[in-house]
Amino acid sequence: MFSPGTNALGVERIRQEAKRQCTAFSSCETVGALATKPSNWGIIKWCRSQLKGHGNLALTSSSFQPPRQGNSLLPCLGLWNHLVLVKVRGSLGPETFRGEKADMPVLYDRLLKLKEMFKSKFGSIPRFYVRAPGRVNIIGEHIDYCGYSVLPMAVEQDMLIAVEPVKTHILQLANTNPLYPDFSTSANNIQIDKTNPLWHNYFLCGLKGIQEHFGLNNLTGMNCLVDGTIPPSSGLSSSSALVCCAGLVTLTVLGMNLSKVELAEICAKSERYIGTEGGGMDQSIAFLAEEGTAKLIEFSPLKATDVKLPSEAVFVIANSCVEMKKAATSHFNIRVMECRLAAKLLAKHKHLQWDKVLRLEEVQANLGVSLEEMLLITEDALHPEPYSPEEVCRCLEISLQELRTQILSPNTQDVLVFKLYQRAKHVYSEAARVLQFKKICEEAPDNMVQLLGELMTQSHVSCRDMYECSCPELDQLVDICRKFGAQGSRLTGAGWGGCTVSIVPADKLPGFLANVREAYYQKSNRSLAPEKQSLFATKPGGGALVFLEA
Repeated sequence: MFSPGTNALGVERIRQEAKRQCTAFSSCETVGALATKPSNWGIIKWCRSQLKGHGNLALTSSSFQPPRQGNSLLPCLGLWNHLVLVKVRGSLGPETFRGEKADMPVLYDRLLKLKEMFKSKFGSIPRFYVRAPGRVNIIGEHIDYCGYSVLPMAVEQDMLIAVEPVKTHILQLANTNPLYPDFSTSANNIQIDKTNPLWHNYFLCGLKGIQEHFGLNNLTGMNCLVDGTIPPSSGLSSSSALVCCAGLVTLTVLGMNLSKVELAEICAKSERYIGTEGGGMDQSIAFLAEEGTAKLIEFSPLKATDVKLPSEAVFVIANSCVEMKKAATSHFNIRVMECRLAAKLLAKHKHLQWDKVLRLEEVQANLGVSLEEMLLITEDALHPEPYSPEEVCRCLEISLQELRTQILSPNTQDVLVFKLYQRAKHVYSEAARVLQFKKICEEAPDNMVQLLGELMTQSHVSCRDMYECSCPELDQLVDICRKFGAQGSRLTGAGWGGCTVSIVPADKLPGFLANVREAYYQKSNRSLAPEKQSLFATKPGGGALVFLEA
């Protein structure tokens, strides 16, 4: 038996054996136990006598389609593009997911624990597991729904769901966190309550999105147990991760095929069932993320481009411990509507067909000008003083009834003040900062970390002053992080609470963490339990995955 202590020659023998066993698959770049490519090749205990037949656990990271088996002793699963993972029978120890070159940050013992909890809850074992990560948006806040590129990365915190399809049409949802009560309903009568966004409604969004995409009326039931490590209402996209998990769960149960891009777009649209008018960043990074790289996410069409972050710095997430539930308030949707109104007024000012315009990016595209020029046009066309609904109507030459029923969302129809100038200024300047951030990462100048930090700090100032989506605790936390060595710091996520993200030189990390812990958490008695969810360094993680229990 080979073990993690196997010498280099032994490891190579395992690698060659796995490669030989899968020569029938042209898609194989290389094959190893739970491996995707040589750089990520994970080592597990492997006994030759246990290679025949079905395995204990399989993992398909590169496609969202039913796994296919070949005739080799090591069946390849999830053939899509060139990444292949192997299903192995026998001893899968905890080191499978813990080795330095392991493909996954998820610990094997967490899967085992979830399996035992599922068995205790439902009296059976799961057929498969689905994981979707949280994300931190490094820069590009509140601009995805305006049509502009953003720059997030996946984090290791995630949503993990154990699933068993059942013959009835009943959907049963349970959560390992006792704060979230059980829920059951008919899988063919999905009702999502926008007025009371409880946790299970986010699962229903993902399920309904897949159901409606394929036009299905007769869904099978399932038992699901959810386990989440993303702090709720922290700006790290716990709700979107659950929507994405649910979409992938439903797709897997149905045995349907979708690309990652298609699935991301469906989940982005389906989250709006709960009333949040988001733009798609969270769902896109959940499916398109790759370990080791941030992503520039572009929209219309959806596209993800690798952005290599500086190796001499780390990104640190700090939770303000102020929760903001964007689906339960109108703050978020008011900003979306303000940007929509700003786009329409700018379009009308430039004699465009304003009634067809929904996003600020469309105005720029139609005019064919730069972001810098759009800032000048904003100065010329909009005034800093707030707009009343009546003034908006005069500018657009429409009635108040038309404004409320044809442009505004249901929960913004009674808003009395719109700050159009400030919102447009933030969006156009933030979109420019995203492109500048990517350019600096590509050119990698000597003062790269300093320059990136300056852009992040400028982003926070704009979010605070022009978009007004910060809060006193976030501002205090940003100041503390910069005081103790961060080259730049900003709120991340929707804001009004949640987390900050800071860029910190790697050699200053230990002192930075200790000082921020004392200055923000200990002096104010803010809870650090569990500490990993309040203050931690992070690196780009991988996207959504399916684990198959055979």
